[in-house]
Amino acid sequence: MKHTRWVYTPKEINVKRGVAYGLTDLMGGGWNNIVSGVIFAYLTLSVGLNPAMAGAITGIARVFDAIFCLIFGTITDGFYKTNLGKKYGRRHFWMFIGLIGFAISFLAFWVPATSIFGPGHDFIYYLVVYTLTELFVGMILIPWETLPTEMTTDYTKRTVLSGSRMFISATGTSLVFFILAILQSLPSAEAKKNAYLFAGILWTVLFVVAIYISYRSTWERPLTKEFIAELDARPKLTVGQYIKETLHDYGQTFRNLAFSKHLTIYIFSFTGKDFYATLLPTFIVVCMGMASNIPWVLNAFAVFGILSTLAAAKLMITHGPRFLYSLSYIGIIIALIAYGIVYFMHVKNPLTILIIITILYQLSRGILEFTPWNVFPFIPDVDRIMTRGDKAGTYAAVMTFFRKSTGALATWIAGILLEELGYVSTAATQAPGTTDKIALLFVIAPLVLIVIALVVSWTFKLNRQTHAVLQGEINRLEDGGDKRDVTPEAKQVAEELTGHPYDELWPDETYEEVQAEKSKE
Repeated sequence: MKHTRWVYTPKEINVKRGVAYGLTDLMGGGWNNIVSGVIFAYLTLSVGLNPAMAGAITGIARVFDAIFCLIFGTITDGFYKTNLGKKYGRRHFWMFIGLIGFAISFLAFWVPATSIFGPGHDFIYYLVVYTLTELFVGMILIPWETLPTEMTTDYTKRTVLSGSRMFISATGTSLVFFILAILQSLPSAEAKKNAYLFAGILWTVLFVVAIYISYRSTWERPLTKEFIAELDARPKLTVGQYIKETLHDYGQTFRNLAFSKHLTIYIFSFTGKDFYATLLPTFIVVCMGMASNIPWVLNAFAVFGILSTLAAAKLMITHGPRFLYSLSYIGIIIALIAYGIVYFMHVKNPLTILIIITILYQLSRGILEFTPWNVFPFIPDVDRIMTRGDKAGTYAAVMTFFRKSTGALATWIAGILLEELGYVSTAATQAPGTTDKIALLFVIAPLVLIVIALVVSWTFKLNRQTHAVLQGEINRLEDGGDKRDVTPEAKQVAEELTGHPYDELWPDETYEEVQAEKSKE
């Protein structure tokens, strides 16, 4: 078979190519904000489910999806052994399958369950359809997230790809809320009633087109004779061996100190963002007593996240991720405290002040979302010097697993806490003191998580300079260099990033050779 298909043909990486790659995150960023910011409000304020049941739908589905993602990452890593993988690409094949499934299930989610099955089936319907949608989203995002590592080893070019991705993600976030805000602001009663359905149709068309462009504009590591030989040397495992090795591989990622810190920062900051997005509509409508379209109007200011993302792309190169983390998290902390002050000071006509606070939050959120996934493409390089393996898919799967697990728990816990605090979604007014408790939850829950992420980020050492040193050492060793000739700087950087003595790095046997020996035991 001649591997001359576009999926194996490298092309020039420029801003245009970066935008084409990043278009998938129009769905990625938009979907995550729909999950954390829209679905809970839709299920409680529109469908009428109680908050605990609404939280359970996203919680249960994401637990199943998180388990699926753990298995799926390794499947994509090894899928090039199959004829389908060789022909269509180990990553791109699954992106296309996921795209088709997503187009169907995501649209179905916004169709009222009562119009299909009648009353009494809301919970099961939304749980099943939402779970399927999550699985298809994972099928798209996990292979797509590995593509910068597949497409280039250059830090600046990867930054072009990842930076463009996060710019598009911020655009997706803004479009999601902007579309819903417009539809809910229309004077027609029929339009308001079907606002979520109309928004779902527009979102589906927008996301599907974006993903397909990204799918056709990217490529994978070419299947050279050397690469095929490397892949063929990997052992074929039984189902039991496969599960055992998969769990072992995922556990081994935590031996990577840079990844452990990166994951901690990522999970705590994004979970804090989830709490904010989940609780904001309830805070604005129930606590502040404002109209139902105001949360989406405020969230539409996510467009400011695009501006901060543009700035972050440059600051990532000049100042590094640690600076961006501090800038983002401190801004969010200030915004959260300001929300609490506006509520507890009983500010009259607070919309203008809330807009200013929200703009600060959205500027900071844009950087929060930009930075971790801009760092991620360099994490597998730290593993490379530890294991001599190619496990980008494994790392992407672990990140996705924990992101979806904690995201699920955030929404679920938020729903349970709201019910425990006495919130009744169908009630015209809440019991005395309930709104104060909801406001405190809205401020304190994300605040604590963001503070933890901030503190850990101060110890993070992977940046452009340290990666260049690490990559130089990897290149030297791959060219047959002797470990005894390592420079003091390379030794120090390798040890700081991996968390292991240099003597334990770059083992005599490659990751594939170790796996082959284990399969013979």
